[in-house]
Amino acid sequence: MLHSALINVMVKAARRAGRSLKHDLNEIEHLQVSLKGPANFVSLADKRAEEMLYTDLAKARPGYGFIGEEGGTRDGTDKSHTWIVDPLDGTTNFLHGIPQFAISIALQREDTIIAGVIYNPANDELYIAERGKGAFLNDQRLRVAGRRKLNECVIACGLPHIGRGDHAEFRAEMIAIQDKVAGLRRFGAAALDLAFVAAGRLDGYWERNLQPWDIAAGQIMIREAGGMVSGIDGKDDALRSGHVVCGNEFVHGELVKMLKAAGK
Repeated sequence: MLHSALINVMVKAARRAGRSLKHDLNEIEHLQVSLKGPANFVSLADKRAEEMLYTDLAKARPGYGFIGEEGGTRDGTDKSHTWIVDPLDGTTNFLHGIPQFAISIALQREDTIIAGVIYNPANDELYIAERGKGAFLNDQRLRVAGRRKLNECVIACGLPHIGRGDHAEFRAEMIAIQDKVAGLRRFGAAALDLAFVAAGRLDGYWERNLQPWDIAAGQIMIREAGGMVSGIDGKDDALRSGHVVCGNEFVHGELVKMLKAAGK
């Protein structure tokens, strides 16, 4: 399948960094690991992958800005374009040898995400989306699931861990949703949760206290697959608020209503 020059640049960078991560996954016991806040691991693999991504993207598109989880913001001369990158989403999974992690790359033009790539090197699943051109998994067109009965839906969520998030708030939200759906899942990699919604594997997903690099690529993936994604209240921008809820039109609307009710 032919892709645009932009997507080709993003895919090439993701695959090269992915080879490095896959090698490190096989050598997991030898990685040097440090702590970056409570229960938030950062590894040499993480930092190395981000530098590879920055190098490749900067070479292909000189002047674009770059926001990465590890290196922070690197300003470019082109103020209208910014890469938003998570070199290893699902770090804790990775460091436990769980093959549920991904590289996430998005390109923002002004205030709009125009392209996204999410790549899991452990199973070679490559998700791509470009504004107005659809979303794909390994060249297969994606559509969000069409279910319109909550008791048939599987919903993913994030679990706030030690030192982060409002645990009581999450428990209230979980109680509000759990007995109305077929099941809840927590996979530990936000970018892949979003990609799974785009692929119809999950019917919906919500999580609080995320960063732009967790959401950016998955957001365009879902919209190009015909789904809806927003902040928790259904109107605000998830990239700005850090809180996300998504699904098809029906599931998105129902999740928003249940989450609002849980907060009262």
